Amino acid sequence: MSSSPPPVRALVFDVFGTVVDWRGSIIAEGRKLGRDKHLRVNWPAFADAWRAGYRPAMARVRSGELPWTTIDALHRKILDDLLGQFRIEGLSEQEVDHLNRAWHRLKPWRDARSGLRRLKTGYIIATLSNGNLALLTNMAKFSGLPWDCILSAELFHHYKPDPETYRGAARLLGLPEHEVMMVAAHKDDLFAAKACGLRTAFVPRPLEHGPKARLDVGPEPAFDLHARDFNDLADQLVAPR
Repeated sequence: MSSSPPPVRALVFDVFGTVVDWRGSIIAEGRKLGRDKHLRVNWPAFADAWRAGYRPAMARVRSGELPWTTIDALHRKILDDLLGQFRIEGLSEQEVDHLNRAWHRLKPWRDARSGLRRLKTGYIIATLSNGNLALLTNMAKFSGLPWDCILSAELFHHYKPDPETYRGAARLLGLPEHEVMMVAAHKDDLFAAKACGLRTAFVPRPLEHGPKARLDVGPEPAFDLHARDFNDLADQLVAPR
């Protein structure tokens, strides 16, 4: 007779795209800046281009081409290039820095706060994001995200999907990997977590890249759970509302 799997004790969450709507938030910040500074910019294209620079920038760190560099600093490197590409002129250093910190002010998906509060009643809930600690802390404060703790790639000087991030999260939580569940909207993140022994929950965000994007949001048999959103995940893992 096979034994049941050990219980999950902690849920760790990817943040950009899984918990917060980075694209809608960056577009809104850009449009506000455009109104204030009389800028004519395609802000959806700007947001997409900023995000498109994210993985290549991290790859330079992961390969050793760059020393350890926080996401805030990588975002700024990308932004400096985009200001020229999109012909955004006349901003002070303070205004550019404020724009760069738009990533600290990302707004959550509609189900995120309520779902996290419900999941928090039965589990430790924590971030496991490539965002740096200051960014994630400010975002939690800004958006009212009820984390028990904030875990960041910055703690390990390794970006996901390096194994050190997933194993390091379990170690810092004082738990074996199989008692930690990674929650993400990105299948590559979950496959990397699964390879390190973590349990996995897929929560698709079909609008992460906008209404015209085609994303792979179908169920994946390799993952432990598939949920429509965080409240559905809470229905599966904790007592009903």
